Amino acid sequence: MVKYYRTDDRKIHEEPTIQDGVWVQMVNPSVAEGQMVADALDMDVEDVLAALDEEESSRIELQDGYTLILVDIPSIEIRHEKESYTTIPLGILITSGEIVTVCTEDTPVLQAFLNNRVREFSTKKKLRFVYQILYRIAVLYQSDLRIIDKMRTEIEERVGDDTEEVDLIALHELESTLVYFATSLRANGVVLDRLTRYKRLEQYPEDKELLGDVIVENQQAIEMTSIYRDIINGTRELLSSVIDNRMNSIMKSLTVITLVMAIPTVISGIYGMNVNEHWVPFANTAHGFAIIIGIMVIICVIILLLLRKKRIL
Repeated sequence: MVKYYRTDDRKIHEEPTIQDGVWVQMVNPSVAEGQMVADALDMDVEDVLAALDEEESSRIELQDGYTLILVDIPSIEIRHEKESYTTIPLGILITSGEIVTVCTEDTPVLQAFLNNRVREFSTKKKLRFVYQILYRIAVLYQSDLRIIDKMRTEIEERVGDDTEEVDLIALHELESTLVYFATSLRANGVVLDRLTRYKRLEQYPEDKELLGDVIVENQQAIEMTSIYRDIINGTRELLSSVIDNRMNSIMKSLTVITLVMAIPTVISGIYGMNVNEHWVPFANTAHGFAIIIGIMVIICVIILLLLRKKRIL
């Protein structure tokens, strides 16, 4: 899908064709649509469609007549029938008169501009527009990181009798997400560092200040990712310890039961041997069976008391 937008009097509206000062928004475009935009703006179609490759790394390239900026943005995907976070590329191409954004999905980063929720937004101020996009990306990372930490907190609150192996799997998925975030944020940081030395387009003092804010927010997101990874790692170790302790408790209980049940088994096995009744105690005694059962019960009770005294039970 390809749409053209332009701002006039601080309000955005859709345009029918490409013209000067237009923002070309491409959401999961086809090869034909990519070729059409590439021909209209005299760009390489591979650069236009670069963001469609999920393996593309963040970078900035200066080409003849245009500049390509690739950054990673957070996105939601369905993993194991649950919503999880990942990162996908967002391509930004800047020409002398237009700006093009390319992404595989309709990201909330750009929806904010379409809904007029960004102050001082203008499609004609291309470099400022780019910095505003990058700022929204950093803010979205921070928002998703807070949601991830909230999910971790919910798992941590269940630590105890309600702890299950599924919680360990959930924590592992959260930790994997933070690895993706950390990698993408560091790569985005390299792009931002290069933009500080970007001289191709005119930068106003307000633009440089905004770029500084973007760098600060991106660095804050990196630090949040590192902190949350450490916390999740500690929570995962805690859950593992709880599950291990629970398993040890179960094994101890089974061992006690086996030990106690071994006494009646041994005694009944001895009395089950085919020997002369003269050598079997209580064989000819009245109520001999009840006496033997009583002896077994007394022995079992003594063993249980000893185990409790030793704090094994």
